[in-house]
Amino acid sequence: MAPDAMRTAAQSLSDARPVSYWLDDPGRPRALPALTGDEHCDLLVVGGGYSGLWTALLAKERDPGRDVVLIEGDEVGWAASGRNGGFCAASLTHGLANGLERWPEEIGTLEKLGARNLDAIEETVARYGIDCEFERTGEIDVATEPHHLDELREWHEELHRRGITGVDFLDRDAVRAEVDSPTFLGGLWDRRGVAMLHPAKLAWGLKRVCLDLGVRMYEHTRGLDLVRSGAGMAVRTPYGRVFAGRVALGTNVFPSLVKRVRSYTVPVYDYALMTEPLTPEQCASIGWKGRQGLGDSANQFHYFRMSADNRILWGGYDAVYPYGGRLSADLDQRPETFLKLAGQFFACFPQLSGVRFSHAWGGAIDTCSRFTAFFGTAHRGRVAYAAGYTGLGVGSTRFGAEVMLDLLAGEETERTRLEMVRSKPMPFPPEPFAWAGIEITKRSLAHADGNGGRRNLWLRTMDRLGLGFDS
Repeated sequence: MAPDAMRTAAQSLSDARPVSYWLDDPGRPRALPALTGDEHCDLLVVGGGYSGLWTALLAKERDPGRDVVLIEGDEVGWAASGRNGGFCAASLTHGLANGLERWPEEIGTLEKLGARNLDAIEETVARYGIDCEFERTGEIDVATEPHHLDELREWHEELHRRGITGVDFLDRDAVRAEVDSPTFLGGLWDRRGVAMLHPAKLAWGLKRVCLDLGVRMYEHTRGLDLVRSGAGMAVRTPYGRVFAGRVALGTNVFPSLVKRVRSYTVPVYDYALMTEPLTPEQCASIGWKGRQGLGDSANQFHYFRMSADNRILWGGYDAVYPYGGRLSADLDQRPETFLKLAGQFFACFPQLSGVRFSHAWGGAIDTCSRFTAFFGTAHRGRVAYAAGYTGLGVGSTRFGAEVMLDLLAGEETERTRLEMVRSKPMPFPPEPFAWAGIEITKRSLAHADGNGGRRNLWLRTMDRLGLGFDS
């Protein structure tokens, strides 16, 4: 970055609050008391992010008489569910291309279930009056390099051959008529497969609905261990225990209470900026009247969108894996990444020179080697888990909740018959091999971005093995 550009980027960050914009809200609900003593229930849900909240809500909808308890180690929605970009996608497979590569025989079913899942989220938000700024605007994948444009055009042709509709190819003029950036060369607009929302308000709304349905909820109550207890299970917490017939684990990036699951995920830290509200003149300079989500087509990609109050969220690019999978609040702030992101923002939107960022934050995502969630049971079917959403959990966690409830019920359903549900990703190796492999992959992806998209031997080998790494 040139010195003048670096100075401009640094100045834009001078007032940025080191907290997620979504969570920095005076309407944030007060935390509920921690569990003290013992509880008994039919179903215990561990984790108060989207995964756990959807599980508790759907469990009560399936059986209103079921006694459900949810425990959360901090506050509902405080982690990835309150720090993401608010892209709620229909895809259950981290995009159609990834699904086609891994499960070509069942991709039609996966796409159908994903579309049904997004429709159900929209219906639930409306039925329960969850004010999470839900907008079914779709998402545009934009090309910023000539080889991106070729790849998008080829992919659009492939979609047409497969009879998949609702995705439009946009040339340079068409994409810039939607959102005006001199870096945009074209794009693919998925018009119905993605919704934009306020992620923290979704979590808080789900919390309110769960409580209204009779779920007993305890915050600041961490699950410490999981053991058999008679015909059911028991989870120990700092000040008590919960005895339950069945347990659903929605802990995602945090170490699973089923220890054998831990090697399947690693934490990756993702970072984002939020601008101050744009003026009407600034909004006019970029267009963006359709309010679509956007993502560029590089391996190290950015995701960006407009908030309800006309701010721009700008995130992605850097994906930081801490050696040993260490989770630490210290890693939520990374000034070198914020500086890089700010410089890239002004390169994308030079007409917004002078805009300042109000918030800068980061957080950990649970990543698995196939980029999609995986599922399973433990303790003879008394415990179910879902993890590995790899940054696309805003929508697919609801599907994961359905899977966990099916597994706990011992039911064979259209969901549990899926190879995606019955199979596991390849686990990550122990250190130092995990760190070395991830770093080599990241550097190879960055090299490919600067080399016309050409993938080196390492990446081609990872492709053949069905492995990878994605920011």
